[in-house]
Amino acid sequence: MPDVSFTPLTPLAFLGRSADVFADKTAIVYGDRRSTYREFAAEATRVARALQASGVRPGDRVAYLCPNIPEMLVANFAVPLAGAILVPINTRLSPEEVHYICAHSGAQLLVADTELLPPLADVLAGSGTVREVVAISDPFGPGPADTGRLSTITYHELLARGSDEPLPWAADDELSLISINYTSGTTGQPKGVMYSHRGAYLNALGEIIHQRFDPESVYLWTLPMFHCNGWCTPWAVTGIGATHVCLRAVRADVIWRLFDAEGVTHLDGAPTVLVTIANAPQAHRLKQQLFATVAGAPPSPTVIARMRDLGARIVHVYGMTEVYGPYTVNEWQPAWNALPAEDQARLQARQGVAMIQADPVRVVDKNMVDVPRDGITMGEIVMAGNNVMTGYFGDEKATAEVFRGGALHSGDLGVMHPDGYVELRDRAKDIIISGGENISTVEVEQTIESHPAVLEVTVVGVPDEKWGERPKAFVVLRSGAEASEVELMEHVQARIARYKVPKAIEFVDALPRTSSGKVQKADLREKEWAGHTSRIQGGWRPGLRGAGHARGRQLHGGHAASHQDRQVDGYRLLRPSRRAHRGRA
Repeated sequence: MPDVSFTPLTPLAFLGRSADVFADKTAIVYGDRRSTYREFAAEATRVARALQASGVRPGDRVAYLCPNIPEMLVANFAVPLAGAILVPINTRLSPEEVHYICAHSGAQLLVADTELLPPLADVLAGSGTVREVVAISDPFGPGPADTGRLSTITYHELLARGSDEPLPWAADDELSLISINYTSGTTGQPKGVMYSHRGAYLNALGEIIHQRFDPESVYLWTLPMFHCNGWCTPWAVTGIGATHVCLRAVRADVIWRLFDAEGVTHLDGAPTVLVTIANAPQAHRLKQQLFATVAGAPPSPTVIARMRDLGARIVHVYGMTEVYGPYTVNEWQPAWNALPAEDQARLQARQGVAMIQADPVRVVDKNMVDVPRDGITMGEIVMAGNNVMTGYFGDEKATAEVFRGGALHSGDLGVMHPDGYVELRDRAKDIIISGGENISTVEVEQTIESHPAVLEVTVVGVPDEKWGERPKAFVVLRSGAEASEVELMEHVQARIARYKVPKAIEFVDALPRTSSGKVQKADLREKEWAGHTSRIQGGWRPGLRGAGHARGRQLHGGHAASHQDRQVDGYRLLRPSRRAHRGRA
């Protein structure tokens, strides 16, 4: 007898429903391109059939390296509709990092925007399991229309392999994988965070509720779709039948034009996105209310006030890649309306309470005992339940470690307030969160250490007004060796993503150490963070957190240079004229 009281949960059902209920409603806007929900579903079906015709089988991985263009949005449905697993890749990574992710995930196909393909020329040949590279030529992008031998086929040629034969908007097993999101860890090696159909479905419902989506909502894609599958928002916005407005790159002038032309009502991102919007010359009072959901640390009270003046309502959330994006939300309490602005900002700065689809968030001591709700006693923030990843792909040891004690360990230290709201206070792991991007200090240290003049190095996160925090390196040179900040930064830029390059390099005679010889990073941090009340300065954790789209595209560029001090690709240097610093033996 069939089970009439159970259907496996999957966000695929969201597009199936909206294609029926909102068939002729505008689903996707991108430049002069308009797609209805009927057309959205049809393209997803054709891509799914094309993947199957290309030899993709259930459980295979398909990687996408794209900005926030419609094809990336379609992939969130098309790849799982084919029975495969989507691997969205951060467009800011270096070619070597892209190569590692493709190889580790065992991706069969790589679908990439033509702007991002040229830097991959030297690594595509040895990409292991990747059988074909599909090139997407975006008419609104700067990439070449013809990528020559860099790709196997074009996106249009891929579509031609497909058909319009329907596929069920369903999953046989709700615990099967829908996506693998790669994120950096303290070892520097990216880890593949596995999402299930069930978890993605539930998180998407939570986003609909807490971001206050409805069928009339217009969502602007300022959040990268490669971060936590865009916090599951591709599925959420589609599920409620709202409109997606794709955005290739975060530019203030384009954002403000779309605010007015498309009537944008919602967006997500790191605090830096709001800073860009609030400080734009085009900024003006909006006719419609804008819900701006911001992850991790909130914007400054000044930016919050400015956004309110412009007609925006700030929703503050906290999470990480390992929990599908946001896990907690700072639920605004009516009583806060009567408080002074300073008190409101302080209360809104807290990370809040679990979202409706998630289990309660906990703050525990080393024995997994909950700390008192006193707003003083610190412990580690841990989470468990439906919105926790299924584990790290191909890494049982790391999965067991992060799940020890029966909960996901965030690596964040915080307190629990009497009203049940969590507040972050410090980080337990050597991860730097810069403008929404995860940076492993170990990876940066190893890269600097590979320079022949370097004897020792340690890297810590230091405050940064724009990005929240940035890496700073303390370097001991070899005896008789010479190196400058410029030389070391260029060395690092040639090997890893540019956003990971230190903000500054300070040469020292010796690194501070404990009696056992361990480098005392805490002492260096204390000095750099003097005068700051919180070490949680910089927004979403992509990999133990997620997002932020304002930084430049790292496969082919970095920060824009500003007119201050001496710079390498926009990075300010300490003691720029110094050249011959001599190290010790």
